[in-house]
Amino acid sequence: MRISKLTLLASLVLASVCQADSPAAKASDKDWIQLFNGKDLSDWTIKIAGYEANDNAFNTFRVNDGVLQVRYDEYEKFENQFGHIFSNHGPFSHYIIQVEYRFVGDQVKDGPAWAQRNNGIMYHTQSADSMTFTQWFPTSMEYQLLGGNGTEERTTGNLCTPDTKVVIDGKLREDHCIVSTSDTFHGDQWVTAELEVHGSKVAIHRINGKKVMEYNDLQLDDGTPLEGGFIALQGETHPTDFRSVRLLNLKGCMDSKAKNYQAWYVADDKNSCKY
Repeated sequence: MRISKLTLLASLVLASVCQADSPAAKASDKDWIQLFNGKDLSDWTIKIAGYEANDNAFNTFRVNDGVLQVRYDEYEKFENQFGHIFSNHGPFSHYIIQVEYRFVGDQVKDGPAWAQRNNGIMYHTQSADSMTFTQWFPTSMEYQLLGGNGTEERTTGNLCTPDTKVVIDGKLREDHCIVSTSDTFHGDQWVTAELEVHGSKVAIHRINGKKVMEYNDLQLDDGTPLEGGFIALQGETHPTDFRSVRLLNLKGCMDSKAKNYQAWYVADDKNSCKY
């Protein structure tokens, strides 16, 4: 019963943050892909630096009471075992992803100071299987999640760029992390992060329904447009809970005469049309 109440609450919260100018406002709850089933990690692939794919070293990623958890209680010492858990759905190019998260407890011993109350949604990422054995972070865009320290301002919904770059206000940005305009969220409160991305053209970050960042021309460091990829959640040394992870695909048949036409699509996939 407890899981059912959490699931219902998450659905209500996520539904409330769909903006009128977002394609999500045209879709119903059943149109979303639930990346996390609330039961287990069967739809995910784990990759931790220094371990083979699907070796869930130290039980880092787990499910408890319908929540996907990142935990470090079984680590004796942290030695750069940065982890990621990749959704087996995808790849995607045009989509909205909504994640409800919170930070809990204390950072793992020996974790770097910059990683305290720090995690992220890695998107347009390479696959888990293509990462090298010791690779810390996948090539991707990172929708950075940060928690407040109880006193100072610290925005969330920021952007970090592992082996990637973007354009903001017409200027190519090569700084690794770029802050958003979000509020600061202290303690263990739940926060809803939403990303809307259209291939390599534009990405919009929203926190609790409020737009906090927008950028264009998503690209690799060599200038190649980054059109799409997979979705991953980070394990970056601080215990984190993910209560809901869902995705609305914005690419599909845009012919209104087709049976599978959807009003929220922004990118056409003519080959998918059914008549």
